[in-house]
Amino acid sequence: MQDTLQIVWFKRDLRTHDHRALVQAARRGPVLPLYIAEPEYWQLPDASGRQWAFVAESLEELRQDLARLGQPLVVRTGDVVEVLERARRQLGPIALWSHEETGNGWTYQRDLRVVDWARQAGVEWTEVRQSGVIRRLKSRNGWAKRWDAFMAEPEAAAPRALAPLPNLPLGEIPTAQDLDLASDPCPGRQRGGRAAGLETLQSFLHVRGAPYRKAMSSPSAGAEHCSRLSPHLAWGTLSMRETAQAGWARQRQLKADGIKGGWRGSMSSFQGRLHWRDHFTQKLEDEPEIEVCNLHAACNGLRPREPDAARLEAWCKGETGLPFVDACMRALNATGWMNFRMRAMLMAVSSYHLWLDWRQPGEHLARQFTDYEPGIHWPQVQMQSGTTGINTIRIYNPVKQGHDQDPDGAFIRRWLPELAGVPEAHIHEPWTWEGAGGVLGKVYPMPIVDHLEAARSARQKVWAVRKGSGFRQTANAIQDKHGSRKSGIPMRGQRRKPQAAESQLSLPLGGDKAPS
Repeated sequence: MQDTLQIVWFKRDLRTHDHRALVQAARRGPVLPLYIAEPEYWQLPDASGRQWAFVAESLEELRQDLARLGQPLVVRTGDVVEVLERARRQLGPIALWSHEETGNGWTYQRDLRVVDWARQAGVEWTEVRQSGVIRRLKSRNGWAKRWDAFMAEPEAAAPRALAPLPNLPLGEIPTAQDLDLASDPCPGRQRGGRAAGLETLQSFLHVRGAPYRKAMSSPSAGAEHCSRLSPHLAWGTLSMRETAQAGWARQRQLKADGIKGGWRGSMSSFQGRLHWRDHFTQKLEDEPEIEVCNLHAACNGLRPREPDAARLEAWCKGETGLPFVDACMRALNATGWMNFRMRAMLMAVSSYHLWLDWRQPGEHLARQFTDYEPGIHWPQVQMQSGTTGINTIRIYNPVKQGHDQDPDGAFIRRWLPELAGVPEAHIHEPWTWEGAGGVLGKVYPMPIVDHLEAARSARQKVWAVRKGSGFRQTANAIQDKHGSRKSGIPMRGQRRKPQAAESQLSLPLGGDKAPS
């Protein structure tokens, strides 16, 4: 009798180590490791060429790693159901394995189609949990302890060997052009692949990470001292479990060696960010509509759904006339990465100062992030836009943020060379310089808004909604479903009086919600 072929469908889990779906499939029979490049997915407004470049590099290395086990990665391009049905017809009895995925709405609908196909075709599809996110979660109570327990489980070693599948074409890994992706130059992008992920993890834990807690808020210092693991976690070249356990091991070593100060505090903060990463992904898992609908319905109609096209374009290009904002956006566009605080500031400026609905700015940021993770991204986009109903309204003063995080203007000068002649005393507010007429409106734009007046107007509008009838009752229900149970973190959005001035970031655990 012919053995059932175990197809392992790789998605956001591009590795062989700690890949429980691969390990369990290998125990059942011969394995066909499969990646399906889906052209329709890569045409979505939250997908980009820089993301595919990272994935393609990761696939090349994954193919090599699997080849060392005996069977290289097979790659097919097309619709998943069509590819799987063709495999079933050509290869005989099959079973399907994959990790659970908390993706965007498109991948959710695609997986529902796979469920229907598997049922009709009589194919068993086993989805294996790979993160702290829990499907069909009934209550957040005890979630953090369950996360710790899951991460403490042993890492799954790769199978010792995979039986080769003769006469099976491996298929080419498609290029960005094959997927009809727009040109997306990103010279500072991190390289994909597990080897790069492991090197990044080790360099952070043992070399770069000491000033993490202090450096994470600065876009320049953060680029060096943040973990930079986010793309590897987003695309699964590293598992969350091995990352958490490596962090715990480093903490134990530091304690045993009697090392105090920067390293100990930074490693503690890093572990907190790993918790927060899955905490936010759990929100999208529990309520997929967060990607497209305001979490609190009272925010419907707060901002025009059709954005001011000129403002949106200026923000996307880094041409708002607010130097620190523009420098952050240009750095992101060129590198595919930005530290968390500046991500939050960029989103907040679009939402409050430019008064743009969060959806299109959110799509732009998604495309620019090499580490785009829907489960983190969309809850954070809404959080920074003030539409969750449960989070503190954070209207960043973009000038003050510049003074705080780039006091000498070096970051601004790096990314805005047109401001090279502006004196340091005026670099954050060049419109206050007596020579501004030779620069503003010529080589660099005048501010497209008065940021103080825009913040004042936005605050009035947002708090008018929050004072509305029934707002608090709905917010409490949202908090009960999605809020953290971590002691010491207050329920957000429950204050009765608006703030009197532009607020600065006030986050638990030191200011980051995910490793970046």
